[in-house]
Amino acid sequence: MTRTEKQKMLAGELYRPGSPELVADEKANKAWLAKYNAQLDRPVTERRTLLAEHFGRVGADCVIRPPFFCDYGYNIHLGDNVFLNFNCVILDIVAVSIGDRTQIGPAVQIYAADHPRDAETRRSGLEFGRPVKIGADVWIGGGAIIVPGVTIGDGAVIGAGSVVTRDVPNGATVAGNPARVIGKRG
Repeated sequence: MTRTEKQKMLAGELYRPGSPELVADEKANKAWLAKYNAQLDRPVTERRTLLAEHFGRVGADCVIRPPFFCDYGYNIHLGDNVFLNFNCVILDIVAVSIGDRTQIGPAVQIYAADHPRDAETRRSGLEFGRPVKIGADVWIGGGAIIVPGVTIGDGAVIGAGSVVTRDVPNGATVAGNPARVIGKRG
């Protein structure tokens, strides 16, 4: 049985992003983003309802301050009491999970979307994704970038402006480009 490009995408395999099904999903997401990002002056409870309609999971008392940007939305899974400040970007072609009580500063970028390393495959237009998992009680400082395939452990702290290219252990504080462990609790 032939798999659709969307099925390949969700499985983290090479896929073609221009397939009609994915183009339709992107169009629907753009309409949702326009609606959500126009809600800055609305109560948090109304914005949370919009998030719950569009994301894979939205825990209790989550807040995402508009403007916010994502690829599809349905691959984003938020625990309870998650907070994202203004101008965050999540490229969610595969699962991006964010644990309970995690706080994310402004302009943080979380990338699950990836591209082949060899030029010939990139020229063919194929892409793939690697899931990103962010644990509970994490703090990510403003302007940080989380690259595809990274896992950030519970209680970790990511310094503002850091580029996280490797997994971060539980309780570690990392900073820099590339981010390196500069401290550890517990």
